[in-house]
Amino acid sequence: MSTGSSSPPGPRFRICAPWAAASVNVGSASGLGGDWGLAAYDAAKGAVTNLTNAMALDHGAEGIRVNAVHPSMISTDMTAGFLQNGAIVAAALNRVPLQRFGDPAEAASVITFLASPAASYVNGAHIRVDGGLGASNGNPHLA
Repeated sequence: MSTGSSSPPGPRFRICAPWAAASVNVGSASGLGGDWGLAAYDAAKGAVTNLTNAMALDHGAEGIRVNAVHPSMISTDMTAGFLQNGAIVAAALNRVPLQRFGDPAEAASVITFLASPAASYVNGAHIRVDGGLGASNGNPHLA
């Protein structure tokens, strides 16, 4: 039965200025691809990826932008243990084009941008903060 409207169901009003409402989810590069031995972590971060997609679709018409930042190779308490192992650090940096680990402030800068008026037309985006790790097909740097 047609209602005479071609609009999809749901609210069709803007709750505020287009830049005023923003959610920035923090996922992980592990939510965009798998890691050996980290199935539960990868699944949880993958859920953040799809939650971001669904919320961007569901709430965009209300003026709420939903995006995600996916860090990797960031120097934090979580990574401190393996940063003490020279072999692990060398293997990891072999895959990162910028040849260093990131600082938490670098991820925070991307989060700040996505929450700001400068990103008023950004919705459903997934931004990696990984020094270029995600640009690779997975092979180590052999050249």
